[in-house]
Amino acid sequence: MNHKATFEQDGFVAVPRFCDAAELQALEAALARFIAERVQVLPVEHVFYEDKSDASTLKQIQRMHEHNGLLGKFFEGKPKRLAQELLGEAVIGKNLQYFSKPPTLGQATPPHQDGFYFMLEPCRALTMWMALDDVDEENGCVRYVRGSHTRGMRPHGRTETLGFSQGITDFGQALDARDEVACPARPGDLLAHHALTIHRADANASATRTRRALGFIYYGESALEDLAAHEAYQAKLTTEMEVAGKI
Repeated sequence: MNHKATFEQDGFVAVPRFCDAAELQALEAALARFIAERVQVLPVEHVFYEDKSDASTLKQIQRMHEHNGLLGKFFEGKPKRLAQELLGEAVIGKNLQYFSKPPTLGQATPPHQDGFYFMLEPCRALTMWMALDDVDEENGCVRYVRGSHTRGMRPHGRTETLGFSQGITDFGQALDARDEVACPARPGDLLAHHALTIHRADANASATRTRRALGFIYYGESALEDLAAHEAYQAKLTTEMEVAGKI
């Protein structure tokens, strides 16, 4: 089965060795420079820490493609071409993100559907997640509910998880347990999932191993975004995180 057929059937697809060693080396170098030189001058709502006073607890960076040429070029290249293949239409790149779950500190990612955050009609979008470290069940691999993209949007409610403010409130139904698939990954392996696919990840229970990844978000050209609702939600969320001392 090809990538598009698997994506359409399961709501996600794994692409091993999406990036080779040379591509990974270049991305890692660009990311290291970005963190060292640019993070301090980014808008506060684009950078999240588990503990704002401790730079080693960096958790998430948003919209990196807007601030780094090499990362922006990559974002508009191979991942975008795959997104167009999987969605079957032209796509618009919306976000290049960095994710990190530090050892023992990295919290669980609550079960959610990205489309709830995106506010699109129709919900034609996908997210890609590419491992930068070895990721398995100990340090929090991604878990998908196979076929959940065909069953519509589930109810979401507020969570206390930084960077994932909304989670599915009725998760744990029989189909959730039956159809959940854990997806370990090696550096350079990529996972792509539909915006309606339910997914989650456990906390990083390792005492020593990092769990870093890049995330890519693409909207299909046919999707219309409720910009006013999305901007109002982001403004409210930014205020809440500032009050909590997370940004």
